[in-house]
Amino acid sequence: QVQLVQSGGGLVQPGGSLRLSCAASGFTFSTYAMSWYRQAPGQERGLIAAISADGEDTNYANSVKGRFTISRDNAANTVYLQLNNLQSEDTAVYYCNTGGLWHAGLYNEAKNFGGTDYWGQGTQVTVSS
Repeated sequence: QVQLVQSGGGLVQPGGSLRLSCAASGFTFSTYAMSWYRQAPGQERGLIAAISADGEDTNYANSVKGRFTISRDNAANTVYLQLNNLQSEDTAVYYCNTGGLWHAGLYNEAKNFGGTDYWGQGTQVTVSS
């Protein structure tokens, strides 16, 4: 069965950095797009970054573009999210995900075509001085 196990996260001061990791198993990792979502208190979970199966293409939400970097190591079945210049508004629970599709250079979330989402367990990122 699909398993996504996250690590990283924690408390960081504004302007600081963190790296999140997500180790995948139970499917052929190198053939699936991967993504990261986040959910802040009182808000819906939203897509922030996605990467194609071969790692050549990435998409970012405007709110994190230029500060966050998604990457993957297909040999290690792991996807990463590097978070730089963190701000208080980045405080949220971050989730690793697979289930969407890559098409014409853009990531299409599973909910848009009736696909199945698979989620990591979530990891808290708190940005505070």
